[in-house]
Amino acid sequence: NDKVQSLSYAHHTRQLISCGADGGIVVWNMDVERQETPEWLDSDSCQKCDQPFFWNFKQMWDSKKIGLRQHHCRKCGKAVCGKCSSKRSSIPLMGFEFEVRVCDSCHESITDEERAPTATFHDSKHNIVHVHFDATRGWLLTSGTDKVIKLWDMTPVVS
Repeated sequence: NDKVQSLSYAHHTRQLISCGADGGIVVWNMDVERQETPEWLDSDSCQKCDQPFFWNFKQMWDSKKIGLRQHHCRKCGKAVCGKCSSKRSSIPLMGFEFEVRVCDSCHESITDEERAPTATFHDSKHNIVHVHFDATRGWLLTSGTDKVIKLWDMTPVVS
């Protein structure tokens, strides 16, 4: 869930392999039909509770309230405050395999089926900087910041 360092694509299975600085190896199923993420909406106040954001001096003065930080719901795109977006959820069909901020009403609407992962996650136990996938053998070669080269049999995962 850290910064992606290297990518490799398995053409024969239509899977993308990403490796991160945290040692994570993620195998993405590219056949899954994903939804486009919404555009983030602009607003001077929370689109759920109408509390002003910190740059909205007029509304802060009129309501005698301190402004809040603006966040965006990754599911609906609305501009919301922290109180109205206190939940996090994965939304794999939108490309969010890891939990992201969502507004409370969207969190309630996301089903367990919608949270089902479309990728598999593996721990390499070293910080990967480069990866190469040999599709003919099903081998994944990783090299890390620890100067260790590892060879993985990926046939159980990429097939």
